Amino acid sequence: MSAADSSSKKTEALVLGGGCFWCTDAAYKLLPGVKGVTCGYAGGKEANPTYEQICNHQTGHAEVIRIEFDPAQTTLDKVLDFFWEVHNPTQVGGQGNDHGPQYRSIILYANAEQKVAAEKSLAEAQKTFTKPITTEIVPLTKFWPAEDYHQDYFAKNPYQGYCQVVIAPKIKKLKDSPAVTK
Repeated sequence: MSAADSSSKKTEALVLGGGCFWCTDAAYKLLPGVKGVTCGYAGGKEANPTYEQICNHQTGHAEVIRIEFDPAQTTLDKVLDFFWEVHNPTQVGGQGNDHGPQYRSIILYANAEQKVAAEKSLAEAQKTFTKPITTEIVPLTKFWPAEDYHQDYFAKNPYQGYCQVVIAPKIKKLKDSPAVTK
């Protein structure tokens, strides 16, 4: 394997929360250069949280996704820019009809480069929103993968009620996004 071949296999990861992780999981799978998305929990205090604990507001975690992307195909900036399209970062206390701190808008950075990029992206995005963006930008201390049944939920359950009413229309709209069609 040549050096060029090995560098193209390298991926980077970013952890984001923009409401229900079933929605953000499905959305980020549309973005060119994304190699994998894992639903999980981050931003809380308890070790190894469960979905039930998250829903009962016992741990402080948010529903998040860990996005693995190939930097040769997409950039950290593009991954962050898409974040502002995927959800409403001005809504406090949830997303759409999903209410609670587990659905908050959050970017969890793993290093200084991600922190700077997130802050810059937020500042640019704020220019396009009339209300203040409420997204938290905080250090990632630990990512906990969600239970298996949450992974690839929309792909596995496209006819489930929530998927039909909430996720499918969002995905249909995002498929026309310049970030996805380029």
